[in-house]
Amino acid sequence: MVDVAKVAGVSKSTVSLVLRGSDGVKAETVTKVNQAIEQLGYVYNRDAASLRNRESNLIAIVANDLANPYLAQVIMALEAELERRGFMPVVVNINESVARQTTMIASLREHNVAGYFMTPAPETEAAWLKGLATQEHPVICLMRDVAGSDVPYVMPDNVKGVYLATQYLISLGHKRIAFVGGVETISDYRERKQGFIQAMEEAQLSVRAGDIVPSSTKREGGKVALHRVLDSDNSITAVMCFTDVVAYGVYSALMERGLTPGKEIAVVGFDDLEDSRLMSPALTTVRVNAEDIGRVACERLQQWRENNSVPESALVGVELVVRSSCCSVGERAG
Repeated sequence: MVDVAKVAGVSKSTVSLVLRGSDGVKAETVTKVNQAIEQLGYVYNRDAASLRNRESNLIAIVANDLANPYLAQVIMALEAELERRGFMPVVVNINESVARQTTMIASLREHNVAGYFMTPAPETEAAWLKGLATQEHPVICLMRDVAGSDVPYVMPDNVKGVYLATQYLISLGHKRIAFVGGVETISDYRERKQGFIQAMEEAQLSVRAGDIVPSSTKREGGKVALHRVLDSDNSITAVMCFTDVVAYGVYSALMERGLTPGKEIAVVGFDDLEDSRLMSPALTTVRVNAEDIGRVACERLQQWRENNSVPESALVGVELVVRSSCCSVGERAG
């Protein structure tokens, strides 16, 4: 099989996929592998291959937090795409813990997984991640980037998404806007914060120290962050939230203070979870298609395995979905 891979100019794992009849390999690659097989007179022994590589079709999905509803949507999309391509997905939860991430990866390596999709835990070291990724066991990061690791990522265009949402709030006349939620050590927080600041600076609107409040990405984090913002400055008229889940917590905090979301204070989320359109009022948010994340991530993994080279990272498009949670300044209830 090694000789076939060399002649075809692909990886050994790609040859294995072709021999197993996976439909996730490009037609031109299948042709090259079959030509190499014919040229070399190679005969595929399925029984021996099964004994040697019994688990070589396993792909690990290392989830940072399975309680995150948007990540659950991405994982479902990944599972469907991987199965279509002839792989068996295995999902593990690291619960945002670097220590658990290290332990889980060590166990997965013992099972000869063919590759990894990871949403790296906060504080993941670039050198560790770089050492994990190889041609035979490629790694694609989901939703987050670890700077300096040279490991490709697939994630939403976070900067653009929050930039568009903040621009929309500004167009409604809001000048005092807060950005709440998210953990400072993860890349998606920094990127979404960048989009917020960029839109505010372009509109020549000030961003005070207390206008940006990081917090847990749970609902409770949004609730705590909103209280902190309004306790320090009640001139805030709009809130840009790190995620929809954070926005749900902001709704709760506003109601605790006797304020109505979408009337006294405008609220925008990020992700467009299924429940967001059912909120009262329906949440304006940035939509990211989970199926697109899953499809593009699988394409990148396959490219690495087939082409013997690290693929480029990818940003998936975003869309602002306007619903009922954003009043204009003139419409605010008195």
